Amino acid sequence: MAVWESFRRKPRPLQKVTTGRFEIERNGEVAYLEYSWSGNILELSHTEVPKKLRHMGLASSLAETALHWAREHNLKVDIVVRRCSNIY
Repeated sequence: MAVWESFRRKPRPLQKVTTGRFEIERNGEVAYLEYSWSGNILELSHTEVPKKLRHMGLASSLAETALHWAREHNLKVDIVVRRCSNIY
């Protein structure tokens, strides 16, 4: 048991986690990219574009905006990829 004691990790200080969205509004509809931000990591987790706004490049614009914002604030970016069975 004494051997394992030397491998214990030091506790990390608690970090504030902020969540939010980058948004684009068109014709009363909102496309968005959800994120969470902790320390120097910006995690991009989900993009939603209403059917009426698809094929207009809004998802790309949201991603580009998020990446520029991360660069301006010297953040690393982590992109969460989830499989979606509802592909249209």
